[in-house]
Amino acid sequence: MRTSGLPAFAENLRQLPANLKASFSRHDAPTSDRSRSQAVFSNLFLHIHSTRTHVNSLRLRATFGLGVAAFSLFMILVGTGILLMVYYTPSTDLAYNSMKDIHYIVPTGRFIRNIHRWAAHLMVATVLLHMCRIFYTASYKAPREFNWILGMILLVLTLALSFTGYLLPWDQLAFWAITIGANIAASPRELTDALGITAYFDPGGMQKELLLGASTVGQDALTRFYLLHVMVLPLALSAVAGVHFWRIRKDGGLGRPGVTMTAAGKGASVGVPATMPEDAPRKTYGLMCVVRDRSEATDQDPIDTVPSWPYLLRAELLVFMVTMFACVALALISDAPLKEMANPAVPENPAKAPWYFLGLQEMVSYSAFMGGLIIPVVVILGLGLIPYLDREPEDAGVYFSGPRGRKVALRTTVFATIAAVLSVAIPVNYGWLRNWFPGISQLVVILINPGSLLTAAYAAWSILVLHRTGSTRLGAIALFTCFVVGFVILTYVGTSLRGPNWDFYWSQADWPVH
Repeated sequence: MRTSGLPAFAENLRQLPANLKASFSRHDAPTSDRSRSQAVFSNLFLHIHSTRTHVNSLRLRATFGLGVAAFSLFMILVGTGILLMVYYTPSTDLAYNSMKDIHYIVPTGRFIRNIHRWAAHLMVATVLLHMCRIFYTASYKAPREFNWILGMILLVLTLALSFTGYLLPWDQLAFWAITIGANIAASPRELTDALGITAYFDPGGMQKELLLGASTVGQDALTRFYLLHVMVLPLALSAVAGVHFWRIRKDGGLGRPGVTMTAAGKGASVGVPATMPEDAPRKTYGLMCVVRDRSEATDQDPIDTVPSWPYLLRAELLVFMVTMFACVALALISDAPLKEMANPAVPENPAKAPWYFLGLQEMVSYSAFMGGLIIPVVVILGLGLIPYLDREPEDAGVYFSGPRGRKVALRTTVFATIAAVLSVAIPVNYGWLRNWFPGISQLVVILINPGSLLTAAYAAWSILVLHRTGSTRLGAIALFTCFVVGFVILTYVGTSLRGPNWDFYWSQADWPVH
């Protein structure tokens, strides 16, 4: 006689909540260091962390939480961007009206858009600051060279995300900012025009059409920017960020003072103390640095570490909360701009690119080809090759590599400031080659301009520092500091001191009255 299956079914139904939990969570609430390590080790999202974290890595000054803040801003942008997509229509006829609906009609629409706008600006600034922190603490050195390259790719993707989103409101500010960006893309035409070969070879026009999908900013450009902004670039950034985070763990973990980083599986799992003699006894710890046993040497005492859960995760959650609070506070006190509907027949004056491209626009005003193509390529290649040209062993986590580096950075700041100010002041007050020699060849004007001379001066300064100090690290500090100072000063000039027709004004009150 068959037994009824109802009791078994009833028992399975009773145990349903527990079985559901057990199916997606392979561990109970952690109650010890071992269970905390196992929780990190067996969880897809937590496994990107090491099971234990050195206490010095949790100090604010070690990283300032900039990497976590940048990723937090990206997640905020994804969340708010999805909400904005519900009401947005990527059409030149409807985009502006949909933005007005979001701004004035949709409940909390203006607030969400404000958060999205501020998170975008903060993400660009945070990624730049994170890059500075990585460089000045020598966290780009072996075995982290490739991760430095990944970080630069993330910077480019971040700029591209912000730039493509700039056009979507389809107002005057967006239209003419993208027009300036498209003209920067077309900058090689300055050289081909001077050589008289544009009709046969036009890389500038090709770059502009590749960017816009047409020769002018219109529906093709809006469709292309929308697709890039909401799908292609976020997916690309997510993929590269995932590899970036994974490499942080595999290349030695979070930076901290006093260790020379080594890759996992190459003599150390998270770092070798810089002061440890070669014949010092090696310590070994087994599974997840919890069970003492025979294993590969780690040269790290668990006494100096804490479980990543909850200490590291709690610090990351705190950074996310502070980041979210900053976005909300800024969204409450400052609205995202929305000017008149885009009108190709009525140009903005001054027409300016987004703030992070204003330094580039300043150099383009001297020479479109050099400022829009050659100098950016030289800067990106120079920064990208730094880890491969600077091979001196360094303690990761020590800012400026000590007192000598601080002196070099200070002197470089003074030199870079003077050079950047002169690159603006001389053309503004005395003109440039075309004013001095009206008949001079256009090729000379293209090649010899304030932007190219400023770049050459910065390169010469870094070589001088390298020669006098005999240190590639100090030469790298000089070069990178020049880049930072030049970027800040030229961005300030483009933001605050350039007015109608890109003329120089000390104050907006001095602008001519129309």
